[in-house]
Amino acid sequence: MNGYATSDRDSVTAAPGGLLDLLKVAAVVLDAGGHIALWSPEIEQLLGYTPAEALHQRADTLLVAPENRARGRELFAQVSSGARWAGVFPLRHKDGTDRAVEFRTMRLLDPEGQPHLLGLATDATTVRIVERDLALSHSLVNQTPLGIAVFDNDLRWVGVNPALERMNGVPEEAVLGRRVGEVLPDLDVEAIEGRMRHVLETGRPLLDQQTIGRTAADVQDRAYSESYHRIEDSEGRVLGLAMAVLDVTERQQAAAEVAQARRHLSVIADAGVRIGTTLDLQQTARELADVVVSQLADLAAVDVLESVVAHGTIAPVSGGAPAEFRALAVAAGYPTDAIHAADPVGELATYGSSRIITQCVRSARPVLVERVDTKMMRRIARDARAAKTLHDAGAHSYLAVPLMARGKVLGTLTLYRTVDERPFDDRDRVLASELAARAAICIDNARLYGRERGTALTLQRSLLPAAPAEQEGLDIAARYRPALSEVGGDWYDVLPLGPGRTALVVGDVMGKGVQAAAIMGQLSTATRALARLDLPPAELLRHLDDIAGSLGDAIATCVYAVCDLRRGTCSLSSAGHLPPVLAGADGSAKLVDVPGGVPLGVGGVEFGTVEVELPPGSLLALYTDGLVENRGEPIDTGLSTLTHLLRNAGPNLQRTSDSLLSALSPEPDDDVALLLVRTRL
Repeated sequence: MNGYATSDRDSVTAAPGGLLDLLKVAAVVLDAGGHIALWSPEIEQLLGYTPAEALHQRADTLLVAPENRARGRELFAQVSSGARWAGVFPLRHKDGTDRAVEFRTMRLLDPEGQPHLLGLATDATTVRIVERDLALSHSLVNQTPLGIAVFDNDLRWVGVNPALERMNGVPEEAVLGRRVGEVLPDLDVEAIEGRMRHVLETGRPLLDQQTIGRTAADVQDRAYSESYHRIEDSEGRVLGLAMAVLDVTERQQAAAEVAQARRHLSVIADAGVRIGTTLDLQQTARELADVVVSQLADLAAVDVLESVVAHGTIAPVSGGAPAEFRALAVAAGYPTDAIHAADPVGELATYGSSRIITQCVRSARPVLVERVDTKMMRRIARDARAAKTLHDAGAHSYLAVPLMARGKVLGTLTLYRTVDERPFDDRDRVLASELAARAAICIDNARLYGRERGTALTLQRSLLPAAPAEQEGLDIAARYRPALSEVGGDWYDVLPLGPGRTALVVGDVMGKGVQAAAIMGQLSTATRALARLDLPPAELLRHLDDIAGSLGDAIATCVYAVCDLRRGTCSLSSAGHLPPVLAGADGSAKLVDVPGGVPLGVGGVEFGTVEVELPPGSLLALYTDGLVENRGEPIDTGLSTLTHLLRNAGPNLQRTSDSLLSALSPEPDDDVALLLVRTRL
């Protein structure tokens, strides 16, 4: 270290160390008679006597307590005879207290051969503290797993502890006097020495500095945490610096694994929110693709077996048979032509048994290709052009994961990395499999729902009249629009009762799906049968109420009207249904105040009837609540809008029906049944 370097002025001497200053070694000389002959400033500091007070005094009388003088004279005689003595002896301070003083003594001879005694003394307590600190430092430095190095001011090794020898793979004697780059060239030497200079110049320590590299002890890069401290003596002179090194490779790997696990949990939580927001098959696939390209892959495609889209029985892929897929979604995390290499959404694609995607659905296991070469790309891409597009886009890693739900393979989630240079690994495979499993349940639910919805819609449409039959003196238009989600039990019907008399009915069964459609069919059939008896509206609803009560938990609203053109009137009864709208030829329109009634199936309440005039040119609108109900708005708003639109209804009822649906319920959350009837002028 520089503290031991020679100066420019003197090539022999060196700068002093600080240990003797710390110990404050004092000197005292006794003559042959035991009188004090020499008295150093340090002994004055130690015992308090000035030279004038001490010189020529007998040492045993001045400095030794009476009870210790015999032992003191014995030791004096022993050293005067030529023996050496070292130890701790109590001396009397000027203030009257005893001080434990550690001695190194020896005999000196003057020119006449007379013996003198030289005593080198220091405070024993200070010696014990220094010894303890040195022992502790030695133990810590040599036994700690922390690598410790000492450098001089020229950044050359002065010493290393055993732990750092093991880290470096180089013994201490091979590094002394050399610089870091001469011993460990595979580390970032420039950065390390830059930190050293900074600490030497400023005196401010640098803690937990990161270095990635390898030493002679390693065959691969490791991570190190380094801390630097400047070394100064008691007078503030810079002697060099110390560096503490800790191998944090395992800690960083563990932290990276924890961070990866947290990221995976975050992705899975995000997927739980973003995937399966609807029961639409294609929307669910798009949500899955969007999640993975934002979190896991650069390019993603979701393909399902054709039997899934057809809502039929899912046929497993086995043996050497090809597989038919329907592309549902393709997504990329950035603008790229690679997206065109995937099968176009909605199109049917057939892949042979040797293709990777077929292998994935056949084995029901993920297929991970860390590095995609040209040969493998031909097994992945749909054709040679797609393979070239993927290659040009930088596709270098591939992962196909089966979409499995309820023990059946529905299709695949296919992932590519193009911009991200990291290949897919087992952790990515586990995450992709988790996402695919969650999405597959949503896809299968959408498939089952689609199948049920299709069945319900088919049943619903089969029970509704294809087109209302023309009736004498009436223009009629009817519409049924299923909800975008679940199909309900809305229905309408037009029933001839005899010359000039026609019955109109619109109803809504509570509930969704096949059950609601089936109940609707039963109530619709019963209404037709009862209408043949030409019952008054209130009595007909009472019979329907009895029938609904026999159907279990069936609840339905219904409005039944009988138009009598000979009398120019219309009689209406309601079972908890929304009021019809009556518009006149003069541009007026109002809600018909039909006596309130409870829904069919509740029972125990009589139904009332109202009769309104129905002059030529009158327009009567019967409808279900899906037409006028909108989320976030009171139903009165929808009723008011409907009434306003009917005031200005045109002569063509078909166009009017379509206009009402477009204006009031373009994307219905509930089924809509609408029946418009106008008396001819």
